[in-house]
This record gives sequence, C-alpha cells and structure tokens, in this order.
Amino acid sequence: MPIRTMRTSGIPRTTGSPGAPDSAPGKAGTTAKARARRAGLRGEGTWGWLFVSPMVLVLGLFMVLPILMALWVSLLHWDGQSNPFSGQADFVGLDNYRSLLTQDGLDRTLFATSLRNNAYYVLLTVPLQTVLALGLALIVNQKLLRGRGALRTTFFFPSVTSSIAVSTVFLFLFQGSGAVNSMLSWIGIKGPNWFADPRGVLSLILGGLGIVDPERPTGILAAHSTMGLSWFEWLSGPSVAMCTLILLAVWTTSGTFMLIFLAALQNIPRELEESAAMEGVDRRQMLWHVTLPALRPVLFLVLTLGLISTWQVFDQVYVMGQGAPGNTTLTPAFLSYSAGFDNADFGQGSAIAFILLALILVLTAFQRWALRERGARTGRNR
Repeated sequence: MPIRTMRTSGIPRTTGSPGAPDSAPGKAGTTAKARARRAGLRGEGTWGWLFVSPMVLVLGLFMVLPILMALWVSLLHWDGQSNPFSGQADFVGLDNYRSLLTQDGLDRTLFATSLRNNAYYVLLTVPLQTVLALGLALIVNQKLLRGRGALRTTFFFPSVTSSIAVSTVFLFLFQGSGAVNSMLSWIGIKGPNWFADPRGVLSLILGGLGIVDPERPTGILAAHSTMGLSWFEWLSGPSVAMCTLILLAVWTTSGTFMLIFLAALQNIPRELEESAAMEGVDRRQMLWHVTLPALRPVLFLVLTLGLISTWQVFDQVYVMGQGAPGNTTLTPAFLSYSAGFDNADFGQGSAIAFILLALILVLTAFQRWALRERGARTGRNR
C-alpha cells in the first residue's frame, strides 16, 4: 500500500502505513460509550414512564376521558336520562353551537349576555387583583416593617375562607339596609340596593353627565346590535350587582397572588437593587426598571391564573343571585350549568363549556404574546 504523507503546521504525519498507530480503537471506545449512554437513557425513560404511569392512568380516566365524552355530548340533544353512546340520544352535529353563535333566538341572546357580563368581570377583576396583590407584596416585603408575619396572615386569610361563606357574608353587607349602605349614609350618600340594581355603571355615569339617556337610548348605539344585544347594552358597563361580585373576587383572591409575588420578590438578586441604588435610582424607577422586569414571568403566571379563574366564575354567582337581577350577573359557566341541570339540555351546556374553553385558550395565547420579551434575539454562536 502506498504511503501518503500529510503536513499539518509543518509536522509530517504518515497515514495508511501498516505499522502506524490507528485511531480506530479510540473511535470504537467512544462509540461504545455513546451506545451505553443511549441505552442508559432509554432505561431511565422506561423507569420514568413506569413510575408516572399510575398518575397518567388517573389523569386519562378522570380528566381526558370525561373531556372527550363531554365533547361528544355537545354534538347531541341529550336530556341526561339515557346513555349518550346509544341510539337513544339524538345526534344534532353542530346545531348546539349554531344556536349559541349564529341563530337568532333566546339561546344566543342569553349567551351573549353572559359573555358581556363576564367580559366586564374579567376586565375589572384581573387588573385590580393583580395590582392589589403586587402592592401588598411590596408592603410586606419591607425588612424594616414590624409584624410582617401577622400582616401576611391577615392579607391571605380571605383566600383560604370558603367562597360560599364569604358570598353569604357579602349578601348581608350589601343589602339595602346593610352595613355598607349604613356607612355610606354617614357621609351623606344614599347607597343603592346592590343586588337588585341591573343598571350598568357606565350608562349611569354617562347619564349623569347628560351624554345619553340610560332609560331610552337613541342613535347608533340603539340602532345596531350584535348577537341579539344592542351596542348600548354591550357598552353599558357592569351592573351595580356585578360590581359587588367584582369586589368580592378582588378581596378573596389578592392574598393568594400576594404570596406568589412575595416569593418572586425575595428571589430577585440583591445585587440588582444595590447597583441601581448606587446609580441614584429612586423607588419609582426601581419599580419600573428593576423590579417589574424581574417579575415578568411571575406576572404572566398571575395574569394567566386570574384570567382562567375569572372566566370560570360560578360559585359566587350561584350563591349571590343566579344571574339576577335581569341576567346582569349571568356568566357562561353558570349558563352551562343551568342549561344542563335546570333545562335538561346537556348538549347545549357542553357546547357552552367548549366555547368557553376555546375563548380562554385564545385569550391566554394573546396574553402570552403581549407579555413576551421584545428584545433582539441573539443567535447561536457557530
């Protein structure tokens, strides 16, 4: 065999010689190690799946399977008395969805009303509870504050109290002759009959300013409608009764989110704050340019949890009015329950639930896009 000589940086190297050392044994050893590593990873993966298989079976049996069953029920006209997988239930396809979204009628009007009510509930509750939770976390995170433990317990206590019990207490507080109206009378304000007032807050404000007539709206707001509701009804704002639910939600959920923010605040590197203080940054600049950027992932978590929970509100609505007065506290979650268990139309109730699921997924994706990092991405070093 001919001998070839290669030069690398002036050093001759001979390959192909029968007596020359070969790197094949080293390569074989490396290949054997790689195979052993892959085999070990496959073994770890097998053991991992074996250990998590009980939980996978539980989730599949009690979560995935019921979701698929509910999806099938949403395509039926089913009263809940027969087997939905037999021929006794009428298959109607997408008719339940059409009656809620496209067909004129009471079903679409009620669904649009529930969406409007819940939209105002979300738009007011999520920002208020997030801001309040962050403010409370900043307060109890002060190292020089005395009684921090007691304050944290006090702020968190409403979150661990039964929502049914808290809703019942709010019913007594916001009665026409309740404690809230009694305190308002001390400063010369006559409080409304909170749970019996269906008027929209925004329409009341515009009416007080003389811009519109809440009792007899005219113009483009009254002439046009969407999903069976006039534009004035869409834009009239949350009712006075819904405002009490918003107050209840903000009061009971801020404590939980306060603890999440508090854990994130304590995880911010101390060096960031110290270097910013050395640069002469004041408290407001520290909050906007140091604290909030460091809390971006936690802020997304809190907003996402708040968004999901507020679109699924049910127990407070069930206890404090069941949609009354005038369906101004009606929500999609309660409408889904009412369609199934009150009207024996489980197909429509399931359709409402899946429309609500799709809405939550879309809004969560939009929120993730809105809170994404907008800095320039750095490419990989090659």
